[in-house]
Amino acid sequence: MDSLETREDLTSILPYLPLFLRSSKLFWPPPVVEALKSLAGGPSHSNVNSGQVLGIAISDLRNSLSLPVSTLHPSALHGYALFFDDLMSRDASEKWFGNVVPQLADLLLRLPGLLETHYQNAVSCNGMETGLRLLESQQQGVVFLSQGLIAALLVCSFFCLFPTTNRGVKHLQTINFDSLFACLYDSYDVQQENKIKCIVHYFEKICSCMPMGNVSFERKVLPLTNRPSHISFPRANFWSKSSISLCHLEVHSSGFIEDQSAEALEVDFANEYIGGGALRRGCVQEEIRFMINPELIVGMLFLPAMADNEAIEIIGTQRFSNHTGYASSFRFCGDYKDVKGVDSMGRLKTRIIAIDALCHPGKRQYTPECLLREINKAFCGFYDQSKRQQYENLFLDTGFSEAEFDEGIRKPLGSSMRNLSTPKNLSTSFQAIDETSCNQPTGDDERKWDYDNVGIVTGNWGCGAFGGDPEVKVIIQWLAASQALRPFILYYTLGLETLRKLDKLVQWIISHEWSVGELWEMLVEYSMQKLKRETKLSFFNWLLPSLYDDDDVPVMMDM
Repeated sequence: MDSLETREDLTSILPYLPLFLRSSKLFWPPPVVEALKSLAGGPSHSNVNSGQVLGIAISDLRNSLSLPVSTLHPSALHGYALFFDDLMSRDASEKWFGNVVPQLADLLLRLPGLLETHYQNAVSCNGMETGLRLLESQQQGVVFLSQGLIAALLVCSFFCLFPTTNRGVKHLQTINFDSLFACLYDSYDVQQENKIKCIVHYFEKICSCMPMGNVSFERKVLPLTNRPSHISFPRANFWSKSSISLCHLEVHSSGFIEDQSAEALEVDFANEYIGGGALRRGCVQEEIRFMINPELIVGMLFLPAMADNEAIEIIGTQRFSNHTGYASSFRFCGDYKDVKGVDSMGRLKTRIIAIDALCHPGKRQYTPECLLREINKAFCGFYDQSKRQQYENLFLDTGFSEAEFDEGIRKPLGSSMRNLSTPKNLSTSFQAIDETSCNQPTGDDERKWDYDNVGIVTGNWGCGAFGGDPEVKVIIQWLAASQALRPFILYYTLGLETLRKLDKLVQWIISHEWSVGELWEMLVEYSMQKLKRETKLSFFNWLLPSLYDDDDVPVMMDM
């Protein structure tokens, strides 16, 4: 193995880790080692038996790492004391400080060795490195981490040990938990307490039984210019000329994305900074997912903000907590037993795709530029790069050159081509992944999961707090999933009244065998009328007035 000093991956992330590197060895400073050994010995050695004393221990560890006091939220230590001394029961607190904290300290002592082993085992996948590194914007790549290493890194977050200098310059989120606890103290609310309960439960679970799997974090990029072996950023013509059939869309008026059992790509309604307000006051879809699957949080360490042509796919995170509610009604409801199967790379069969919608776009969301931005963002997340060859073959079979496909532009289709349908089971008509791929599954069941039958599970992406038009957003996601050759969408409306007619609209469109291009053209036409104030109708009512024959006609409010 190359010397650690010469590894570009480690060099890129080392300024953001609390460890030091010398003579090809990662290490904690001696005062930190002594403090961690004391914590690992339990309260009888460290005297850390309360939230207040824990705060002192955190300050001492940070001082030993020469971390500036100014980089710790001034209310953070009060927040630790409030939670562990006042909000947690006496019995639970005794178990936390007697059993959990010592094991967390021991895990920190093992972090240098875990990282060294990680870099020793990091392999190249089709020319793509997999070691922990800064996955900067416009750099397509993947990082593979063991669940044990993720746990150790999250313990660093709990003790607020990550350096914060220059994280903002690199467009990186905060990763320490100081603001999470500070928000609890500065202005108590019950959902904040329950977010922390999820994190505490995660640490309790890994201390009782450390999971042994792997998690991958991939930055997906649709290049703005042509690159070999990549699909480029589609232009408007690409969408308007598409003859791809619309995939199956199944509507669910209740339930949560994370509770579904289908093998599918689950959409994270992300902030451009992945994780959003998870480590602050945020408590909507993305933040809740990060609390019940805390291993997602570690991505905030090395994944800078997403650009318009990027998405982040995370495979293998384990769910640890049950919950009810949303936003102010969010509550931790105890342990969750994740029974998802495992793929050939040791990852749980849970795929999460983070895509960020436009925030508060108002009337601007109906402009051609914003429509294109949103559909390309969803397409970037939904597209499976391993299917590029099959995707090209589909176009070549219908008379389009590879160059035209790479440009994201297709020649006009004759009327006979407008109703061209893809095979009834298009995904299974394709040959499986190239035999040389390093993430090739080993069994038929895994092959089917990885490449053939993985649909999309989503909901009101870009709506709610983000202010998007729900009827437009569901159509955009449907178009993107269909163009990406996904076999289905499971759509969770959360009972949103605006979408009560979605199922009937979908049935009508499918019965008329519309293509992606035809539905896209209707969406563009509607949006132009909205911009010109030629209609006040919602998209569903504009497209199919008969849906509302027995109802009051829905009128869109001016945005």
